[in-house]
Amino acid sequence: MDRRQLDSGRRRVDWTELMATAGAFSLRWVSSANEIPSALWLKCFPPPLEGPWWYKVLECSGLESQFTFAYGVIEQGAEPVGIAPTFLMDVPLDLVAPPLIVRVLRTAGRVLPGFRYQRTVFIGSPCSDEGTVGLLPDVPLAAVAPLLQTALERRARQVGASMIVWKDFPPTADAALTQLCTQRRLFKLVSYPGTRLLLPKGGFPAYVQALTSSHRHNLRKKLRRSKALGDLHVSVLQHPNSDVLLDIFTLFWQTYQKGKTKFERLTPQFFQHIAEEEVSYFVLLRHPERNKLVAFMLCFLIGSRVINKFIGLDYSYRGDWFLYFRLWEQAVEWASGMQATELQSGQTGYGGKLDLGHALIPLSNYCHHQNPVLHYLFASIAQHISWQTLDEDLAGR
Repeated sequence: MDRRQLDSGRRRVDWTELMATAGAFSLRWVSSANEIPSALWLKCFPPPLEGPWWYKVLECSGLESQFTFAYGVIEQGAEPVGIAPTFLMDVPLDLVAPPLIVRVLRTAGRVLPGFRYQRTVFIGSPCSDEGTVGLLPDVPLAAVAPLLQTALERRARQVGASMIVWKDFPPTADAALTQLCTQRRLFKLVSYPGTRLLLPKGGFPAYVQALTSSHRHNLRKKLRRSKALGDLHVSVLQHPNSDVLLDIFTLFWQTYQKGKTKFERLTPQFFQHIAEEEVSYFVLLRHPERNKLVAFMLCFLIGSRVINKFIGLDYSYRGDWFLYFRLWEQAVEWASGMQATELQSGQTGYGGKLDLGHALIPLSNYCHHQNPVLHYLFASIAQHISWQTLDEDLAGR
């Protein structure tokens, strides 16, 4: 699609004019995570949540053509009590639509390119597994959700967005957001589930023993076949240099292009900035003789949780190399050594993750279209979307 078409109507926002009030609460907008005090970030996004460092990295990673970030600061009286991260995006509708509807969208898009894209304001982060409105412990989501929805609708009108989405919220938010659906005419849309693994003590051997017998047998067989083909040198690195980061990005891009579902498109700048953060660890596999990087996994260690954020594989290592499983073995061993109790592996790529013992975490989007007719249309389509229509690896789950 022509970038000019996507950018048309996107205007600079005067954040001081976009404010909302409801009862004892009010909301004001800021355009950067740096404008919010660190103390409030730490109270509202404590470990194991991704904190201010995450949002600051996204802002400076050259993602402007994909996302416009903004943050709602929620106040009770004169005291700030919460942070609502948001972003603006032109969303390809075939990202979540069932196959039959995807064909219709693509056909119509050849004549009217804008038909395939929906300018959308999201609450959440484009690259986080779960949507979060960070609130102080004594402030329930249900108390501020109507205020947030009002603020989002005002902002959407100003930036030319017709859709509002609470993105990838976990079951703990269901009660508050289901109530919001009734109050403010939203519909619920099934999202790609998250994946999570509880780590037993004892490293990789204890983890393998905790798998079901079939998964244990299959994993051991794959690792045995892979190791018979050759050794790989393992390292876990913080703050890699520019040469290593270039190799990492090259593998990431190769893997990104292979993926079926593409929401965010990361840049070399992202890896440069995220490598500076103390929470970031790179699990690396290299060919021992050529010293060539063949696989990496970027992990965040936040409290007792490790987040398996992004991976990259050299697809010339095919067949019985099973690089993903070699990488996973080292990641589990490292995470266990760091005293982590859970490993979160994100959305998509479910076939391998289910084989490795991950549990699926239901996630939901809550959506509002400003046009009542289109709202009804999208709500009707949402009823036909399930895990199975999103990813064939989830059939029967």
